[in-house]
Amino acid sequence: MNLGENPTLDEKVEPDNELKTWLVNYVGNKCSPDDDQVTVEMVIETLSQEFPEFLMAFAEENWIRGYHQGLADVEEGQKMVKEEQEKKKCNKKDCNNCECEEEDG
Repeated sequence: MNLGENPTLDEKVEPDNELKTWLVNYVGNKCSPDDDQVTVEMVIETLSQEFPEFLMAFAEENWIRGYHQGLADVEEGQKMVKEEQEKKKCNKKDCNNCECEEEDG
């Protein structure tokens, strides 16, 4: 998958519950697709036109959660690097007799 491409957008929405049935019918009537197939992209486009405050709140929440996860990943990565560096550090008082690569432990 290339960045900027999301194959989920092209997926057909299956009306397998009451809300999806209503939404597929609504979007289908509004978009009038040639093949009568309502896709996820059509639903998103319709929501952006008809209910933008919902879509914005959903997108903002998703962005914030992703941002926090990214920060947590960076912190965890820094912790792992620090731990790895500590393992390599020589703890012997007389580093001249040590097998480590450090000059001064």
